[in-house]
Amino acid sequence: MNVIARPALVRSFHRIAWLAVILTACVVVFGAFVRLSDAGLSCPDWPTCYGRATWPSAVQEAASHAASEIRPFEDHKAWREQVHRHLAATLGVLVLLLALLAARRRRFGIALILGASALVAAAIPAYMQGQIGLAFALAGSGEAILLLAALRWSNIDLARAGALTLAVIVFQALLGKWTVTLLLKPVIVMGHLLGGMTTFSLLVWMAWRATDMPIRLADARVLKRWLIGGLAVVGVQIALGGWVSANYAALACGAGGWTTAEPHYFDFPQCIGQWWPQAEFREGFVLWRGLGVDYEGGVLGGAARIAIQMAHRVMAVAVLAYVLWLAARLFRTPGLRGWATALGALVLAQATLGVLNVKLALPLSVAVMHNAGAALLLFVLVSLLARLKDPGNV
Repeated sequence: MNVIARPALVRSFHRIAWLAVILTACVVVFGAFVRLSDAGLSCPDWPTCYGRATWPSAVQEAASHAASEIRPFEDHKAWREQVHRHLAATLGVLVLLLALLAARRRRFGIALILGASALVAAAIPAYMQGQIGLAFALAGSGEAILLLAALRWSNIDLARAGALTLAVIVFQALLGKWTVTLLLKPVIVMGHLLGGMTTFSLLVWMAWRATDMPIRLADARVLKRWLIGGLAVVGVQIALGGWVSANYAALACGAGGWTTAEPHYFDFPQCIGQWWPQAEFREGFVLWRGLGVDYEGGVLGGAARIAIQMAHRVMAVAVLAYVLWLAARLFRTPGLRGWATALGALVLAQATLGVLNVKLALPLSVAVMHNAGAALLLFVLVSLLARLKDPGNV
């Protein structure tokens, strides 16, 4: 018997899951707004902002905290970073609640989830007191408990998915901290984006499974394989997009090369007037460059940034071709035409937004919508994966 079909759990679980999906989408989009408006380092301490749970209301309030020696206070940016942190913390509470609900019928399930969460929570004051090693050990122990529980439990009641999603949320918090403390290191920024999209995908899958609205088709298994392929190519493209953003390579094809100092135009489909300009791929895709470097504004030269931009463009063509083919394949399947139309429209919109980002010199609204479009693509693909079932699969 499917445990999640019991009314008491469905009434609570699926509503919380959908609320978490909506909140995650808000966190992902607002996080893009924070990153693209150069506010990622506006609160140089963590998890507070110049020692405050919210943020200072005046420069004088920030000046009394040690963080002001790291970076001057900018009131028009600090609120963005700290609001994003509070939204993420609220999401963490919702995911914890989902994990507890999913694990409540497992032996020691609630104790394991609460114990792991307590270890992670204890790591925060330890970190704030400068006990970095202890904080890392506490957070790592909590993560290990959650991952072991996810491996041990089955997913009939979504216990595995609940524990795994909570583990991802914890790691996201660590990435958020490292984004600040490691001064926007590109691999961390890209990982933070991927973690947000992974959290969103896991919650969408859990919400649909808890809602229990299957789409039964004879060729469900075949379609799922193609959908997994779609997730793979979209995931790679999201990673490349994060790498473009983290290395400030979005405008690498400007008339003056990678510099954005009053360029005459931004080139597309060519790049600085050439179909394939000089590009340093080896330099552009070095993941780790050591510690102590401030990456705000980027540290790469023009040829390396061009390499990153060109890789993103080439992959965009592959994603567009595959997803449009997949949409056409789904459109021929009765009952999936609405989903197929949405998938095709979204990938075309994403391609258009990508071009506009280049031609219009990365306007903030367009860049944020580009991130939101990626999340919507994931929503359609994951929704279909969660709902498609063989007729005989109960």
